[in-house]
Amino acid sequence: MRKAQFRRDQRALTRARIQRRLAGKPAQAAPAAPLVSPLAPAGGFPELPAIAGLELSSVAAGVKYKGRPDVMMARLAPGSVIAGVTTRSSTRSAPVLDCEAKLAAVEAPEAGAAFLVNAGNSNAFTGGRGLESVEAVTAAVAQVLDLPQSRIFTSSTGVIGQPLPHDRIIAALGTLAGDLSPEGWTGAARAIMTTDTFPKGSVETAQLAGGKVTVAGFAKGSGMIAPDMGTMLVYIFTDAKISQPALTAMLRRLTDRSFNSITVDSDTSTSDTLLVGATGQGAEVTDADEAAFEAALGAVMTDLALQVVRDGEGATKLLEVRVTGAESDADARKVALAIANSPLVKTAVAGEDPNWGRIVMAVGKSGARADRDLLSIRFGDILVAENGWVAPSYTEEAGASYMTQAELVVTTDLGLGAGSSTVWTCDLTHRYISINADYRS
Repeated sequence: MRKAQFRRDQRALTRARIQRRLAGKPAQAAPAAPLVSPLAPAGGFPELPAIAGLELSSVAAGVKYKGRPDVMMARLAPGSVIAGVTTRSSTRSAPVLDCEAKLAAVEAPEAGAAFLVNAGNSNAFTGGRGLESVEAVTAAVAQVLDLPQSRIFTSSTGVIGQPLPHDRIIAALGTLAGDLSPEGWTGAARAIMTTDTFPKGSVETAQLAGGKVTVAGFAKGSGMIAPDMGTMLVYIFTDAKISQPALTAMLRRLTDRSFNSITVDSDTSTSDTLLVGATGQGAEVTDADEAAFEAALGAVMTDLALQVVRDGEGATKLLEVRVTGAESDADARKVALAIANSPLVKTAVAGEDPNWGRIVMAVGKSGARADRDLLSIRFGDILVAENGWVAPSYTEEAGASYMTQAELVVTTDLGLGAGSSTVWTCDLTHRYISINADYRS
């Protein structure tokens, strides 16, 4: 029922926009949260607990949107360690370049730190003005919070190529600082949304030798999703005590299995940033505790990554692409991404068409070694193809019935080795076109 209504709303919105175009009327900007994805978590935004040494706030600064929060602040206590990964795009934004420099400096954490994030404008491809905006914002935040400027990390998300109206952000800093609270999670998560239809949050705990620690965070992302680092914008916090080198190494390992294994539309953002702040006010992560803490951090990262796919622009289906039997993990990943990024595969999923020939096509174009006569394909538990041909037991009715599900698994075994990879994606619908055709309106 929810999915059917979502699709009716999609069609109505598309027809209305076409009619406006034909009438010569300007397109109207899509609302910040037009329709809640039918794949959104049933319970909504989770209740995230206070983390010792962390305070958050949000405000409507009017960077682009009207009447909604669009800037968030997070203040971390003295002693906090910051780790992060950022996009490897060659056209990455000014805030990303600034974060990279500060992360590389590995300064002592005695002074504490702060994150400042705005939505509506990515401050990307803005030349020297972009760096000037970052300088102005970080200097102002440092003054308001009495922190070194080198410990202020900013991110921006939204339209590319427009100067950031940083004066609006600076004017709101007093309010942000005054509203900082350990309970400010929901407002902060909503403030960084652009085309997202729901805020994304996650929490896990880990039992260490010195006591229990918490890992919690939030993310934004819906379109321009094919990460090449971490992803979109993601902020994760923990009260655990851990060194920056250890946290950074852990973060890079986990990124490849979570954020770097999702794709909505094969496009990598200029602004992708993932920051983790560890306040150090809880138990210490010893060598013996590392596996337990990494499991908790990995669970939060994977949950947030999948929520991004569930909120893929216009998505009605979540597709898990599993590839096994490749000559190497690298080859398996090539095949998995070729399937997940194929517009033909994604539109077949949207139309609930069990067109397994499109899987064969994607395997062939991937660049990985494959042998037609060794290949097998499954939809869930249904064997679809094997030995270079459709499986004798397969029926079109069984495939079509399976494709009606909201969450799908397609498994391709290459029959060549032990390499494997899993990638998550979503379908491609009319709604994706509608959102992006009007994105700058």
